[in-house]
Amino acid sequence: MTSKANHPRLTIGTRGSPLALAQTHETRDRLAAAWPDLAGEDAIAIQVIQTTGDLIQNRALSEIGGKGLFTKELDDSMLDGRIDLAVHSMKDVPTVLPDGIVLPCVLPREDVRDAFLSLKYASLEELPEGAVIGSASLRRGAQILNRRPDLKVVNFRGNVQSRLRKLSEGVVDATLLAMAGLNRLGLTQHATCALETDYMLPAVAQGAIGITCRADDEAAHKVLAALNCPETMVRITAERAFLLTLDGSCRTPIAALAELDGDNLSFRGLIVSTDGKTIHATTRQGKAAEAEAMGRDAGEELKRIAGPGFFDH
Repeated sequence: MTSKANHPRLTIGTRGSPLALAQTHETRDRLAAAWPDLAGEDAIAIQVIQTTGDLIQNRALSEIGGKGLFTKELDDSMLDGRIDLAVHSMKDVPTVLPDGIVLPCVLPREDVRDAFLSLKYASLEELPEGAVIGSASLRRGAQILNRRPDLKVVNFRGNVQSRLRKLSEGVVDATLLAMAGLNRLGLTQHATCALETDYMLPAVAQGAIGITCRADDEAAHKVLAALNCPETMVRITAERAFLLTLDGSCRTPIAALAELDGDNLSFRGLIVSTDGKTIHATTRQGKAAEAEAMGRDAGEELKRIAGPGFFDH
């Protein structure tokens, strides 16, 4: 981190979408509240970096490389020393980070649920046969088809605002978005209803904001330590271990949720074939200290049950 006169003490890298900026502003405000020397007007700079995932909007994420599409350019900027920290939606962060980059901090987790949005229908169950539902998420699409094989799921990319616009234009009958994103953007009035997690299991680490830095940047580690939420870190550790074991990417419909009650951790995970016809689910109960082992064990079980080639269907 630089400390020269008239230079920011800290530079945060982010994607340029309204949601990414909202998450970065929350991070900046939390840093300023925790560290008085970061509270000055020019103490923290925000640098917008366009990622591959932002540039290519006309193809499904699964077609252009899956995980890492929203992080690679931020990682490169960090390793080059152009930024000190990067703020991410944790569900976009690959389970294996590049050499030299670490994830020491996650902010308190938001609502983990998915939101159902439609201008015509009150719920997923109310959609008529053959209705078109837009989603860029294979996880959402596969779980929808598992419950409603009569619906048509189409690829639906773009930031929250552009998806809301497409919905209002009648491009699709309904769509799903993360409640966390709608909450952070002050757009919850657009949610027709929230889908409970026993109906639609969320993405790994959905609702969590992660902040990465260079492994050897002691100053960054120090300032981030004050922001880290241990409970959220335990929960996403279990979920990301599950995903890593299954070798999950944006090409694979995988869902998981870990919840903490004191020191007791409960975990649910599932995999769905892309056509929605086959679903395998599992649960675990344990202690917070066992989070990674629980997620890994659950992943091994489903990998064994599903067999090779499961996600090719």
